[in-house]
Amino acid sequence: MVRLQVAVDTPQHAGLGGTLDYLSEQPLSAGTLVRVPLGRRDLLGIVWSGDAGECAEAALKPLAAVLAELPPLDAAWRELVAFASGYYQRSIGELALSVLPPELHKLDGAQIALRLRKLHKALDEAPEAPPEHPPAPSAEQAEVLARLEAAPASTPVLLHGVTGSGKTEVYLHAAARALEAGRQALVLVPEINLTPQLEARFAARFAGRRIVSLHSGLTPAQRLRSWLAAHLGLADLVLGTRLAVFTPMPRLGLIVVDEEHDPSYKQQEGARYSARDLAVYRARLQGARVLLGSATPSLESWQRANEGRYLRLALPSRIGGAQLPRVRLVDMNQQPKGQGAGTALSPPLVDAIRQRVARGEQSLVFLNRRGYAPVLHCADCGWKSGCPHCSAWRVFHKLDRTLRCHHCGFTERVPRACPDCGNLDIAPIGRGTERLEEQLAQLLAGADGRPPRIARIDADSTRLKGSLEAQLGAVHAGDVDVLVGTQMVTKGHDFRRISLVAAVNPDSALFSSDFRAPERLFALLMQAGGRAGRSAEQAQGAEMWVQTWHPQHALYAALRQHDFAAFAEGQLKERESAGLPPFAHLAMLRADAKQVEAAQAFLDAAAALAAGLPGAQAVSVYAPVPLAVARVAGVERMQMLVESPSRPALQRFLAAWVPALHELRRGGGHKVLRWAIDVDPLSI
Repeated sequence: MVRLQVAVDTPQHAGLGGTLDYLSEQPLSAGTLVRVPLGRRDLLGIVWSGDAGECAEAALKPLAAVLAELPPLDAAWRELVAFASGYYQRSIGELALSVLPPELHKLDGAQIALRLRKLHKALDEAPEAPPEHPPAPSAEQAEVLARLEAAPASTPVLLHGVTGSGKTEVYLHAAARALEAGRQALVLVPEINLTPQLEARFAARFAGRRIVSLHSGLTPAQRLRSWLAAHLGLADLVLGTRLAVFTPMPRLGLIVVDEEHDPSYKQQEGARYSARDLAVYRARLQGARVLLGSATPSLESWQRANEGRYLRLALPSRIGGAQLPRVRLVDMNQQPKGQGAGTALSPPLVDAIRQRVARGEQSLVFLNRRGYAPVLHCADCGWKSGCPHCSAWRVFHKLDRTLRCHHCGFTERVPRACPDCGNLDIAPIGRGTERLEEQLAQLLAGADGRPPRIARIDADSTRLKGSLEAQLGAVHAGDVDVLVGTQMVTKGHDFRRISLVAAVNPDSALFSSDFRAPERLFALLMQAGGRAGRSAEQAQGAEMWVQTWHPQHALYAALRQHDFAAFAEGQLKERESAGLPPFAHLAMLRADAKQVEAAQAFLDAAAALAAGLPGAQAVSVYAPVPLAVARVAGVERMQMLVESPSRPALQRFLAAWVPALHELRRGGGHKVLRWAIDVDPLSI
């Protein structure tokens, strides 16, 4: 009998470390999928060490089954998982098993064999349309492609291209080179709603090649089929969201991270990994090219390019000579002080939208707040529609007459009168996309002799399957005059008829306590403005309107010039002087408890532990503070920041601190529900 070390899904708090020893009748290669007994359960596992030595048969349990129908997960995949588990402070087994398709956990060898036969049959029967003939690259694209070809594959490449400059065409050319060399390509996008249009572009260009998608919108069976095709080397191209960075691909030659700045690449539950950062690490492991693309790169990537660690390539112009939209700032201090809903949009902006409607052009108006209004209010007694379970307001949704908490989901019908004093006159305060849609319909009524055609795209209007695709189709077909939406419509979409984009209320991020807020706002506004003037017909008069109470702010000065480099330079100087990322490295310890005192006590004890650990002098541990929304679903949430000027020093400290925190939690003296470490947190 042979002893094997098997990775199983045992969280670190169980004290098992993520791997357990089992007996096998014969040696097995590392990476082999097996089924193992654990307690009363039968679990999927991965052989992590192919031969851990001989052992007495009575000491360990034998494997339940070997899934020999699948080839082992290769060494590069296992090394990627091992690095991620160590860096983000999770157990190997927890991470390794969580990134496999859920359907795979349920199957035995016979069922896997059946799925493989179906997969091969489907691939053999797939029809071939002839491939699209690629257009000739522009002069800028040709220069970028030449420099990309000449650069060492080991050097990460940052492609800084303005919106509409043809970054996707560069991705397609790079993918074609990889496929011609017999390699596979992995293309990551930040959000699921961007995958269909990208998949259509790649399918048209690479007809006859095997392309699969991996994202949360697939059924379990679809996700497993795509994963199997990639793992077996049958898929040439894999398109997916952040989880796809862990897709096993034996011939990987290219990784593209589109919109690399997007916060969606950072997982916010479980192992809080960054898919962008892991893409860079994985490319080095497998000798693949990694290409990071954005019109507004993350400041971390921008600084790495400044330091020469990344090669920065630029596409400064739009395809076909189209101009970027003119940015117009509306000083809200100079606008008439109206009452009620009429003050959301300034008269000049309303006139500009009305003119576009009359000319048959489209406008996009975005407000990053869904619902009708953020809160209902009683003027008599001061009652507001707070959530009884969260330290947040319940949002008023007029369409279904509900008050809904966007944090815990608690929903009630709108009361007929104030619950506290009985006043019948309770009114909405502020506005969301529902109210903005209603207001636009009133203001634009009668334009060009017909009612305006207004569509709203946000998380509420796209809940039903297929609704997002249908609404986007209507916009592309020209059946919409004005599109109202949240940030989900401001990035990645190639709207050819939109000539005006308006940001209604972006100022709130200018003075946030989160040091990343200006970076996120600038990226959002630049990406939103990029939806205007993307066709030659619309580009000449394309505009972006920004309503602001602070028109002199430096962020807006850079925005007016479409000058990301100037914005980045200013932000990086501020961060360097303040000792903030990318010039420092952070981790956040978060604790949840029923009482705030319990969360506070756990974090205080954690800080006391930290002070006595080796390497504590290389880090700074700050006092615990509540999260911005301190209570969610009746749970109090607190956090404690850890900072170090050295990434290795921070990692050494965390490696010693995390086991001590598990012991602290298991000691029973602290009544926390859960705690977690977030390495490189995106929000502070």
